Amino acid sequence: MDHFPSIFARGGDQAPVVPVLRRDVTSGVGDTRVSALLCARLCHELSGPFAAINNGIELLADEEPDFVQVTVELVGESARQASDRLQFYRFAYGFVGGGDITGAGPLELCDRLFDKSRITFDYDECAVALPLDWQKLACNLLLVGAEALPRGGRLALLAPSLELHATGDATMLSSETLAALTLVTPVEALSSRTVQAYFTGLLAASVGCRLLGTAEPHRVRIEAIALVD
Repeated sequence: MDHFPSIFARGGDQAPVVPVLRRDVTSGVGDTRVSALLCARLCHELSGPFAAINNGIELLADEEPDFVQVTVELVGESARQASDRLQFYRFAYGFVGGGDITGAGPLELCDRLFDKSRITFDYDECAVALPLDWQKLACNLLLVGAEALPRGGRLALLAPSLELHATGDATMLSSETLAALTLVTPVEALSSRTVQAYFTGLLAASVGCRLLGTAEPHRVRIEAIALVD
């Protein structure tokens, strides 16, 4: 994964001004909306662990000996959770095809993400051998599947034809999510609840597939189907 400078690093040369066409602006606005909604989701996912870290630091400041050990464990666990989520989303949202990744691979990132949650998952051995852009799609499929399990359950990712099964007591795949998953939803109608499915649909299209989602009692199935030329 390519490294890039921090926004707080000292400046550099400014980019030259180039003419911008209206259609480019329109497309750019749509891309910006999707990016903004994904950023909002990421911040939401990180807010819990960081709030717990902040609460733990406040408890340490009270200098109550009885709470020190418990507080240190709380801060450590929350910091680990924040780190695991950041690393997962860095790959799921930020990986650019054609590059390599450093550190943990997608399987380990998924394992850390769902660790100690109400969701268990199976990541097919064949999926591990898929190209990284396909594994990026797989990670995002798992996020869509996790949303379909509000009470927890099991996710199974099958390969080489990428397919996700979500099973549990209260599985759900709303019509809004299905429309976003199949890229039917207009960009301006996306929300924080549907942008994950839409982004996953975009990733599928980028590798030459479309997504088909079906729901039945206690099971949701999402399948990547190759586009016909």
